[in-house]
This record gives sequence, structure tokens and C-alpha cells, in this order.
Amino acid sequence: MSVAPHLQLPPTDRVLSSRTGWTRAHWEATADRMLDALTPYATPGFAQYRLPGRGSWSGVVSDGLEGFARSFLLAACRIAGAGGAVDPSLTERYAAGLAAGTDPGSGEAWPRLTDCSQQMVEAASVAVALHETRPWIWDRLDAGVQERVVDWFSGFVGGRTWDNNWRLFQVVSEQFLASVGAPYSRSDIEGGLDRIEDWYVGDGWYTDGDGRNFDYYVGWAMHLYPLLWARIAGPDGDGGRAAVYRERLSRFLEDYQHFFGSDGAPVHQGRSLTYRFAALAPVWMGALADCTPLAPGLTRRLASGTLRHFAERGVPDERGLLTLGWHDTFLPSTQPYSGPASPYWASKGFLGLLLPADHAVWTERELPLPVEESDTYIALPAPGWLLHGTRHDGIVRLVNHGSDHNPPAPAPADADPDLGAGEDDPHYAKLGYSTATAPESAPHALARTVDGHLALVAPDGTPSRRRRIHPLRCEDRVAASWSAARLPGDERAYRIETTSVLHGPWEIRVHRVESPEGAVVREGGHAVADRTSPFASSGPDWALARTAEGLTSAVVALYGWDGGADGAAVARDVESNAYGPHSAVPYLRSAPRPGGRSVHVSLVVLSRDSVHPEALRTAVRVRVDGDAVVLTFLDGSRVEV
Repeated sequence: MSVAPHLQLPPTDRVLSSRTGWTRAHWEATADRMLDALTPYATPGFAQYRLPGRGSWSGVVSDGLEGFARSFLLAACRIAGAGGAVDPSLTERYAAGLAAGTDPGSGEAWPRLTDCSQQMVEAASVAVALHETRPWIWDRLDAGVQERVVDWFSGFVGGRTWDNNWRLFQVVSEQFLASVGAPYSRSDIEGGLDRIEDWYVGDGWYTDGDGRNFDYYVGWAMHLYPLLWARIAGPDGDGGRAAVYRERLSRFLEDYQHFFGSDGAPVHQGRSLTYRFAALAPVWMGALADCTPLAPGLTRRLASGTLRHFAERGVPDERGLLTLGWHDTFLPSTQPYSGPASPYWASKGFLGLLLPADHAVWTERELPLPVEESDTYIALPAPGWLLHGTRHDGIVRLVNHGSDHNPPAPAPADADPDLGAGEDDPHYAKLGYSTATAPESAPHALARTVDGHLALVAPDGTPSRRRRIHPLRCEDRVAASWSAARLPGDERAYRIETTSVLHGPWEIRVHRVESPEGAVVREGGHAVADRTSPFASSGPDWALARTAEGLTSAVVALYGWDGGADGAAVARDVESNAYGPHSAVPYLRSAPRPGGRSVHVSLVVLSRDSVHPEALRTAVRVRVDGDAVVLTFLDGSRVEV
């Protein structure tokens, strides 16, 4: 694919960057285009950027502040990275915005910082940007403007934030107050940093608040802000905490490098995916904090590959703007708090510009990603995930047996502690995610909940949900979990236990299922989506869907599926997937069950290679012996579940 011409990028350099062709100049050009594109949407004093698109639940003024704050972070990377040698209008715009935004009489003043207000999120971006651009913006502000900025930030002091990554917004903002000699609360800072210790679960992983909340917030918040705080506090003011944060980030990056496909796409999982290349924030921070285990050429390969991935797919768009979505605008992948400027948290993906131009990350030759060198199998016990990358097609798949974004048990009084609270979220509840697919997430598709899901289906067609996930095992190439299923009119919760086994390019799923009489067991594979309708085919014990570009999703019945002629099919939908308007999901379906316990084994495929489902039935022999399921593969290897 070619990069959109409106980006006006320099020529590629295939000597320095043999994999992507991109250099620091490409990053600077992209940043400049994104910043220039915002100016038509600025209020007269540049305190707000009111972008087109759906508004958030916080209102138009908060959304306008969000446009200023998040783009200021991008501008800060550009200004500081160039040592101030940028178009003077860039620094002037943001200096003017600071003056107008903190002036109650300007007509575009920012809302005050109040407990748990959206302004707290945006203030942290302003604080970081002010610190990084201090010689060019803060130090040149009129004393009266400085006083107003301090007064605005003072709303944090003694304030209450949400008990998750928001604690860190208070930490960095009050540390900025300390750095300019303004009143602040040391207990707020220490309390916030102490609180994240409760969420550290080992191997470089945090959960974002209580529960099992594992997603990109681990990297672009839980790892990022503590080290941004350390940059503001300085080596004499971090109390030794920074060394701990650097060690944890280094460990995290050992695994995190495997989350990106050879085409630069990140695994599509979790909330706030509209931040897109903010997923690069921990990669750049590892280099900034001098704690990365990644070679400089690998850091740039990973980062440039991801930025180029989106640029080749219309991000930013023809106006130079970031829209609410993944490639195109796609609102089902957003949250109610997402406003038209929310995607500009992607600015965190430009932190590498803070590294000098002669840093090894920018001057050493690119190195290949892990998935470009060999097939990869990574077990992540902390979040309960398996990562599975295949070299021949560059796809990375995430097998999910641990992240559900539910509050921890005991749940609220109106929720079953085994089931979890509320509805299942398609960006957390699926068994499988990947760098090439997205879950079916539009409201009209959620009622069916076919893809990446083992469901009990009631006689009226209602499927059970996978809400709270209870991890059981995660090691080598095997992970397991159980969840509770409930059907309409039935007060009993039925246990569904699933074990995933990786072998070659495949995932084999072994399900132990409790079901009521008359229920059907249904298993869906990955959803594939494209601009045109995917090809679909099925037999009595397999189903397959393939896009025009050759991405294939298939499921094959290996044991326990007795659906007969109706035992496999492909479900289609429209406007339900972030990867394209036409989507398709292959699935298996049993006959109505007599009730009680049953075992079902399936083979799940996602590949850009040719897939022959009937041949795949011979790839694995399944033997059920009491409580044991033994899988024997063609190479003679055996796995007992």
C-alpha cells in the first residue's frame, strides 16, 4: 500500500531503514502535518481545538481542551526534539493557548480541575508538555500567565481521582507544580505512586486498577507516567523509585516487542484503541529512560513500522486529522468518554522525537522484528495470555485467558461473583485477538456474539456471555481458564472450561462444558473483514471465511461436535468491524444437548496462507480418556489436557 500523498513525506531511505524506509525526517513530517491540520479548528485564542466528529459525554468545552492538551504533547515532542528550531508559529500558538485557556474572561477558558473530572486527564498532558518545552514556552510566559497556569493546576492539590491510571495524572501534574516552585502536596504524589504498587503483578505487568484489566494502558499509562514523573522530578528527587520503574519497563518490553505484526499492526485488543500508535509509548520510553532491552535498530523498526502501517491506511486522513476509529472512523471501537480530539493521545507515540537526532535509535540500521525471523510462542502468566506469531504471514495472535475488564470479586451486590458485572466487552471477552482482525463490536452484532467465543445457545437463540474470566494455567504453549454461563429463565450458572494449545500455526481449543437440556454449544473463530464481502464455505464439520486479500479464518471440528449438516456455517455482518464494512465469522454448532457435561475440541486457524479444512482434520488425533484429553500431532508430539 502507498502512503497518502497529503502527508508530503520525504523519500524513503532503504539503506538506513531497509524494512520500513522511514527515518526521523518521516516522523517530523508526519508530526508537522498533524499539527498544521489542527489550526482551522482552533478557537480565536488557540486555547481549544474543536474538531469535527462525535462529542464526548464531557461536553464541547472539555472536548476543546482535550484538543489543545493532547496536541500540545505532540507539539512538545516536535519543539523539544528540535531544540526549539521549529516554525515560531508553533510555539506561539501554544503559548497563546495557555494564556487564553487560563483567563476566565477570554471566552474560551478551560474548566476548573474538580474531583474526577476529565480535565485531570488533559492537565497531565499539559504538565508533561510544559516540562519538556520549558526553555521555549514556560520560561517565556508572562508572569501573570504563569500564575494563572499554576492556579489552574492547583485544583489537583488534595483532589480525588479515579482509582486507576488517573492517579498518575495527579502525580505528574503536581510534580510540575513542584518543579516551578508552586504549592503542591507531597502526599498526593507519594500516595499515587504507592497505589500503583498494589497493581503490579510481576514480569513487568500492571493491572489498570483493581481487577484483571490488562490492555494497552499498561504501556501508555502505567509504565509511561511514572517515568515521565521521574523526568520532571530529576535524579535527586525520585527517591530511588525511577530505578524500579526502569527495571519493570525493561522486563515488560522483553515481551511487548512480540505484540506487533510484520506489517506494523499492533494486536487489536482492549479499550481506547482509537489512540492507535500511542501503543509505541513504552517502546520510546524504554529508549528515553535508557532501560530498553531492544537494540536501537529494533526500536526504530518497531516504531516506524507501526506509524507507517497507519499512514498507509489513511491515518491521519485526507484532512490531516485523526478520527475516532482504527483505520477509518469506527465508533463502536470507542467509549462514551471519547470525543473528537481523544485520538490525539496518539501523540505519545511521538516521544521518540525527544531523543536527539544523533541518538543510536535514529542512526543505526533497522533490525527485523521477532516475527520476521521465526515463529514465536510467548506465555504471559500475569495477564493470562499466549502470544503466537507466524513468520510466513507476519500475523501475531493473542489467546486470552486472563483479561476481562471486570471489577474484582466480590463484585457489586447486584452481580454474580462468578459471572462478573455488566455485559461482556468484545474487546476483552474474546478467546482470540490478532494484528490482522478486530472483534465484531457494533451493537447490532453483540446480540449474536459469535466470534472468538464458546457459547451455550438457548432454544430462543440467546447466547451465553463470557464475562468474568478465571485463569487456570498459562505456560509454554498452553493456557486455560473457566467462565460461568447463564441462559434466560435459568438461574443456574454453567461452567465452561477452555484450554488453548498452540501447535505450529494453529490453536487447538479443548472445552469442557456444562449445559442444560436443549442448549446448543457454539464456537466461533476470528472475524475477518474487508471492503468487499469475504468468501465463505463450509462442510459438515468445518467452516471458512476469506477476504479478497487472502486472510483466512477457519474452524475445524475435531471431537464432540455432532451438529450434522447444520454443524458448521459462516455468520456475516455489515458495519460491525473496525477492519472493514463486510465481515464474516466461521463457526461450529452442536446438536441440542441432553444436558450435563460434554467435551468439544476444535482447531482454530487464522492465516494468510492457503487453508484446507478437510485436510486439517487429520492434523490432530484426539483421545478422551476420563478427565484427560490427549492431543497427538503429526510430528508425534503429544499434549494432555
